[in-house]
Amino acid sequence: MRIFIAGGTGVVGLRMVPLLVAAGHEVYGSTRHDAGRDTLADMGATGILMDPLDAQSVRAAVAEAEPEVVVHQLTALSGIGGNLKRWDQDFAMTNRLRTEGTDHLLAAARAAGVRRFVAQSFGGGWTHERTGGWVKDETSPFIGDPGKEARGSLAAIRHLEDAVVISTSSIRRSTGPAPGGSDLEGLVLRYGNFYGPGNAASRDGAIGEMLRKGKMPVVGGGTGVWSFVHIDDVGAATVAAVEGGAPGIYNIVDDEPAPVNQWMPFLAEQVGGRKPMRLPAWLARPLIGEFGVALMTSVRGSSNAKAKRELGWKPSYASWREGFKTGIG
Repeated sequence: MRIFIAGGTGVVGLRMVPLLVAAGHEVYGSTRHDAGRDTLADMGATGILMDPLDAQSVRAAVAEAEPEVVVHQLTALSGIGGNLKRWDQDFAMTNRLRTEGTDHLLAAARAAGVRRFVAQSFGGGWTHERTGGWVKDETSPFIGDPGKEARGSLAAIRHLEDAVVISTSSIRRSTGPAPGGSDLEGLVLRYGNFYGPGNAASRDGAIGEMLRKGKMPVVGGGTGVWSFVHIDDVGAATVAAVEGGAPGIYNIVDDEPAPVNQWMPFLAEQVGGRKPMRLPAWLARPLIGEFGVALMTSVRGSSNAKAKRELGWKPSYASWREGFKTGIG
């Protein structure tokens, strides 16, 4: 197949390209710079310069690739700080890529007759409703209000998922193929919290550094549940979604959602840090905001049962316990 990865030199794109090339696919990847084209060429793919926030640039790039499948991996996560009270500000560009960028890519895909569209979303914990069970599947609703610090980010995720899954399925049901001949299949992959080389949860990443320096405490009871996934498993799962699976939403996480009071001390030990201190929620709230307290005390994890069943994927690191020991980089 001919496959176009929007964000081909990003952290997930770089994992996907070698796997897709090895499987015999013809791979194209977008990049903003000539150096990125060289990186993609070294892996056996073709780089195409593209500005993801310019509709004409996106349309031209997709038209040049003439793909059967478009994979949306556009984010701007490098350099994200640790100030949870500035969540929406730090994710402002990623939120634009999840809204404007998604709309541009979908329009370009339909115009080019693309048949399948796979997009990155998030399913590591904080987007879920914070009532009921501690582990949620894909049918669980999003929380109505995640906290003022993250309202814009949740709105951007909602926009992406609605555009990719709801709008594409509605078009197929009501009108048949879209203009350009595209009967678009939309799949959304809700990735868990990344760990591994080049990510925050690694020895040299932001979380690893804070834990090593004793600057990341367990807040309240540390009962908030997070879902993790190794970055190599993210790449493999995305390839599985490119090659198969019905349209819809899939959680891409490991087998063991875990509360903060379990995973944080364990990760601190792996990166050479001390056991994290405990901080009462009332004392932490002025420092990290309501959203930050929720991340520590009330967020829910995700189940990967659907992805394992319907994509034929399973994580090579079944648990963060194993992955933090041998795969954090």
